[in-house]
Amino acid sequence: SDSIDAQRAVETLGNVSLLERPVRTIGLISAVHSALRARERQYQVRLADQRKDEFLATLAHELRNPLAPIRTSMSIISRLQPLPEIARLSAIVDRQVMHLTRLVDDLLDVARITTGKVVLQSQRTTLRSVLTHALEIASSAIQDRRHRLTVIQPEEEHPMDADHARVVQSLANLLGNAAKFTPPGGEIVVTATVDGPLAQFRVRDNGKGLAPKSLETIFELFAQAPTPGEPASGLGIGLNLARQFAQMHGGTIEASSEGLGRGSTFVLSLPVVVPADAMGGAPAPAPSDRTERRRVLVVDDNIDAADTLQAFLDIEGFSTAVAYDGQAAVEAVSADPPDVVLMDIGMPRMDGYEAARRIRAATRGIRLIALTGWGQELDRQKAELAGFDRHFVKPVDLQKLLDCLETP
Repeated sequence: SDSIDAQRAVETLGNVSLLERPVRTIGLISAVHSALRARERQYQVRLADQRKDEFLATLAHELRNPLAPIRTSMSIISRLQPLPEIARLSAIVDRQVMHLTRLVDDLLDVARITTGKVVLQSQRTTLRSVLTHALEIASSAIQDRRHRLTVIQPEEEHPMDADHARVVQSLANLLGNAAKFTPPGGEIVVTATVDGPLAQFRVRDNGKGLAPKSLETIFELFAQAPTPGEPASGLGIGLNLARQFAQMHGGTIEASSEGLGRGSTFVLSLPVVVPADAMGGAPAPAPSDRTERRRVLVVDDNIDAADTLQAFLDIEGFSTAVAYDGQAAVEAVSADPPDVVLMDIGMPRMDGYEAARRIRAATRGIRLIALTGWGQELDRQKAELAGFDRHFVKPVDLQKLLDCLETP
């Protein structure tokens, strides 16, 4: 009877301490202390994990904020001084800003994946769209090293159900890896194919190649593929992220190489293709009316970020005003309602969430767009609940912002 009861206790409660009768006081106290210590350790682990997440989110926010005025300032300079040398220097700064941004995003993604906090956001996209966006991201690295790029893809369109951003990120990491580890003037060939439900992206280069031992570890977190006589480069997280995202889609990623100095091939395979007749007709975007000067209120406690964005929008033909905290934004909207409010989130006196709620409660018809360094999924959800129509993470792609502002 005792053994049956003990077995049931273990099955029901999990980790338990069993004491024989008659109960010895020392044994009971020891068991209680052990249980309390175990519970305290579990609590400390959860607390450390929570603090790590908070630290990484804050670090990303603090790193993204100064990048925004840098990028905007260079866009203004290139527009005011449309000279070839200015355009070249502006492009260099923009590429480096985006490189820093991607490093921040990759570090955050690693932390989220290792704790199971990344959830795919599946949507209808296309193979061509994924390939185009990935090539846009990797184009600067390919051009900087003067590689010859060949792209082979189907003529017909192939719809896919996948997390567009994650698939693009995975493919861009493969392209960036090929660009980095191929000597200048090398060759990169990207081939996209479809076989039933399987979409396959093959990235082949004629670069440094991989030793057989490196092929076994190349996808591990922080792994480096050493080249004799050369220091390791990169953080060693891009390929790991690509594999993690592929597996989350039910797919695979494989690497092959004939050896050092003989190039590498990476193949990303995803079972995400849907029948072409499921594509449906997407409504054409409404044409923008440039004859109407839209009134935009820019709100940010970072004065440099607010002033440079206001100057950029002035050059683009918008009628602008600026406020430097949430309370001032609410007062400005009440005095002279704009068409659009571009607002930061973390601000003194009143944050962007509270300001958005008050603006929504007092007025209708104003578009609220969050421009913030807080970029996790929870931050997007909080922005939506507060009343924001869109959520952009700093440093924002200015062309995408313009497209958003020009769409009714």
